[in-house]
Amino acid sequence: MPQPGRTTSRRTWERGRAALMGPFRTTVWVGAALVIGALLQWAPAEPSVYRWIPFGLAYLVGGVPIARDTWQALRQGRLSIDFLMGAAALGAAVVGEPLEGAILIFLFTLSNALEQRALGKTRTAVEALVELRPEEAMRVGVDGVEEGRVPVDSLAPGDRIRVKPGERIAVDGTVVEGSGEVDQSAITGESVPVRKEPGTEVFAATILSGGSLVVETKREAHETLLARIIQLVEEARESRAPAQHFIDRFAHPYTLAVVGITSLYVLVPPFALGWEWSEAFYRAMTLLVVASPCALIISTPAAILSGIANGARHGILFKGGAVLDRAGAIDTLAFDKTGTLTEGRPLLLDLVALNPTEGDGAEEEREILSLAASLERDSEHHLAGAILRAAEESGLRPAAPRDFRAFPGEGVEGRVDGRTAWIGNEVMARRMESRIPPLLRGWTAEATSRGRSVVYVGEGNRALGALAFGDRLKPDAAASIRHLKYEGVRWITILSGDHPDAVRAVAAELGVDEVRAGLLPHEKVEAIQALSERSHGVAMVGDGVNDAPAMAAASLGIAMGAAGTDVAIETADVVLMGEEVAKVDYVLHLGRRARRVVRQNVYFSIGWMLLLVALASTVGLPLSLAVVAHEGSTLLVALNGLRLLGGTPHPQRVPSAWQGSEERKHPPLGGPRAG
Repeated sequence: MPQPGRTTSRRTWERGRAALMGPFRTTVWVGAALVIGALLQWAPAEPSVYRWIPFGLAYLVGGVPIARDTWQALRQGRLSIDFLMGAAALGAAVVGEPLEGAILIFLFTLSNALEQRALGKTRTAVEALVELRPEEAMRVGVDGVEEGRVPVDSLAPGDRIRVKPGERIAVDGTVVEGSGEVDQSAITGESVPVRKEPGTEVFAATILSGGSLVVETKREAHETLLARIIQLVEEARESRAPAQHFIDRFAHPYTLAVVGITSLYVLVPPFALGWEWSEAFYRAMTLLVVASPCALIISTPAAILSGIANGARHGILFKGGAVLDRAGAIDTLAFDKTGTLTEGRPLLLDLVALNPTEGDGAEEEREILSLAASLERDSEHHLAGAILRAAEESGLRPAAPRDFRAFPGEGVEGRVDGRTAWIGNEVMARRMESRIPPLLRGWTAEATSRGRSVVYVGEGNRALGALAFGDRLKPDAAASIRHLKYEGVRWITILSGDHPDAVRAVAAELGVDEVRAGLLPHEKVEAIQALSERSHGVAMVGDGVNDAPAMAAASLGIAMGAAGTDVAIETADVVLMGEEVAKVDYVLHLGRRARRVVRQNVYFSIGWMLLLVALASTVGLPLSLAVVAHEGSTLLVALNGLRLLGGTPHPQRVPSAWQGSEERKHPPLGGPRAG
């Protein structure tokens, strides 16, 4: 795979500029020749031969590209739309109407130039991404000494670079020194900068907005997440929607039919109806123009490419036009829970102190949290991080424990400020000969019914209180689920391998239609197959690793939060680089908009073409009017497709009645703190 750098970007830009300027330059020359020829035609004093010189120039300049494209199509054994336009222009010259033939060539080249410019807007997604990666980076040694700026392509995994405020990060890697806020909007679509500290991952093309980082390279330049995104977008542009495949198959036989009917139109009326040969030929040339399906040909790619470009701009990667089309037919959604609807990491959600001495027990709660944080200060247990984060938020500084002992699967014990304290599960409490009072057991039962994990904190043989841990809904999850219902999704289910109580707690907060918990990967596949039997289309939304089989079985696989996840990018049909649930809503929204716009374009182009054909074959149309009507419809269809470039997945799309506080800060699962 070529390495996406500034050189590649410049070549791409120059090719695009040459392709764009070519049609416009041709249009200008044809237009100038047309104006001169028209002026000479209206000057009767000039010999008639002079009128043909500028028209001949217009035919030559504008006709060469038409002839070249026609020849290339003929070599492939088919007739193109360019052939119909060229034949009509030559026919106008044969019947002594070079002005109308030149007008046809001018409007045809102008229409092509405007279409290329319009569709060129959809290519900027790739070109803008290519431009994002810096050419050079500041390499540093293991000792932190700067070694000078080097080309990014020369960096290998394990090399380190220094990133200063305002600079773009040049590689995918891991922060090994420093901290700061990184704007990841170019990759994930997140509007808010993300805090990066040692051990966290960063991506090429993101911007360090504050602080200073030393980053250890994880991948070579041509294997970065940015490079893979560029490849996906380029492949998506080449992949066609079902409607486009139909139009491609339809174009050649239709062109043959038009040529055959036009030939009959030239031959039959003079013999059967007594028309003049010149009149029959002129009408046949007009029929050639209006029967050309230019608007129909452009109707699908204009919309599909715009939709793909819109998604890429917001961190949503569709793997082709067919995927965007399928997204518009989804009426059933299946979500994984952990990391998809929830934040995917344990949080301290509740805390209770046993036998508070006075007031509301706040001081006792702080004491319990301080003891727990001190005991877990150096622990690698998955709940330790949640305890330490909660202590930091409360302004507590954990002390170093002494005589520390760990009991795997049970808990830990140690001396904190001269007190022998412990933290762990009920087995640990029995080890410490501590009896759990009925009041605390009741609190534990209520917490576990909400899907929470409970640990006890004690001193010696006395229990002091308990902590409850769980996951938290993503801030936009509830509003997004409601808006999915608003947009017409008939059925929403959660398929999770988690404990049923935890999954039901999430479902109660979101208001989904169905919950299936405790599922293994193959059981998720069976659930997707069952949903497929009673729906038009099922989308599976997951993290792209353990949900890969279910995503493959669904009509549409959507991988959420897939930044840096190889399995997600390979498996899913749609890759969401960010974590927002609102982007799932936007995937379906874009799919439905694309289907709607394609239908509008197809119906309009066919209806308008049939109307013009009916007029041209009965009452007759001036060739110049036929050209304006035909090319105008083509441009209108292209502009209608470009409407899909607009739109955003952010909360302003949600109706105002749903824009409550829970979109911005959702409470912990199961309600407010009970302590």
